[in-house]
Amino acid sequence: MDRRFAARDGGQCTFILNSGKNMKDKDQTSEKVSLEERESRHLQKGIVLWLTGLSGAGKTTLANNLERALFDRKKLVYALDGDKARSGLSSDLGFSDDDRFENIRRIGEVARLLADAGMIVIVAFISPFRKDRDRVRAAMAPGRFIEVFVNSPLDVCEQRDPKGLYKKARAGMIENFTGISSPYEPPLSPEVHLKTDTDSVNECVDHVLRYLKDIGGKGEV
Repeated sequence: MDRRFAARDGGQCTFILNSGKNMKDKDQTSEKVSLEERESRHLQKGIVLWLTGLSGAGKTTLANNLERALFDRKKLVYALDGDKARSGLSSDLGFSDDDRFENIRRIGEVARLLADAGMIVIVAFISPFRKDRDRVRAAMAPGRFIEVFVNSPLDVCEQRDPKGLYKKARAGMIENFTGISSPYEPPLSPEVHLKTDTDSVNECVDHVLRYLKDIGGKGEV
C-alpha cells in the first residue's frame, strides 16, 4: 500500500491512502507485522537478558557496557534498570514483598513487549525472588528469556556501596533491604553466571557476548 503525507488544516498531517480499492474490502490481516519479519529486518532475535543480583553487584554498570557493546555491533538494544523504572513506571511502589512483585511484573511486561518487537532488552534489577523471575520467563517463548546471575558476595557489595544504602540498612534507616533485612534468592540454573568480584566488566561483557554467539541464530553477535 502506497502511503504519503499531506498537510491540511493549518499544517496537520493526514494519511492519503492510494490502495486502488476501498480499505473496507481489503483483508487487514496482511497488514500485521510479524515477529519473524521484525527479526529478519534487524538481523537479530528478540530476547530479554535479565540481570539479577544484589545491590552493588554491578548490574547497571554491566547493563550499560553490554548495551554499548551490542549497539556498536549495530544491534537494536535497550537497557532498563531499577532507577529508570522507579522514577516513572513504578514510582507509586515501595519495597514490600507485594510491591516488589508488582514492580517485576510491570518491568517484565515491558521487556516482553520490546522483545516481541525484535529488540534485545537488557533488564538490570535486583529481582530478589525466584518465583517472580520464573513468572517472567514463563510468559515468554522458550529461549527468549536469558537469566544472567550477576554474582558478588554480600561483603564485597557492602564495600562498594556507592549510594551508602547498605550503611543505612545496617543502621535500620531502610526497611526490607535485600541482603540485610529481606532475602535474596539466587538463580538455581542461570543461563549465564558472572562473578563480578573476580572478573572485570569487560570480561563479564565478553562472557555474555560469547553466550549470545553460542546460541546462534538471529541472536548471534
